[in-house]
Amino acid sequence: MLMSDGEMQAGSNWEALLFATHHKLDNLIAIIDYNNLQSLSTVDDTLSIRPLNDKLKSFGWHVLEVDGHDHNALKECFEEAGLVKNKPISIIANTIKGKGVSFMENKVEWHYKSPTEEEFLKAIRELEHA
Repeated sequence: MLMSDGEMQAGSNWEALLFATHHKLDNLIAIIDYNNLQSLSTVDDTLSIRPLNDKLKSFGWHVLEVDGHDHNALKECFEEAGLVKNKPISIIANTIKGKGVSFMENKVEWHYKSPTEEEFLKAIRELEHA
């Protein structure tokens, strides 16, 4: 299951977290993309969910936290998750929205904005040289 940090502000998601713990769903992995940006502002300014790691643990989840841009670290998390028994697993993937593109990186407007053709080509060039 893939979720955003902004989605963690919704009560129904916390009900689902409780359900998963209650039923010991050790075959469930929730990956939370934590970039602290949502539609119009930061998650912290809208409704802070910090400390997310501690909150998930208090709900009975096995929690892993990782650089969400590091594929090897993510692979290690999945390997560890396969060893967990009798509790659901959460991977908090700390990311930067627009990483690697100078004019997009960590900018809230790219949550909903589409690039022009010129911006798109510039972004591709920057990513190719990253």
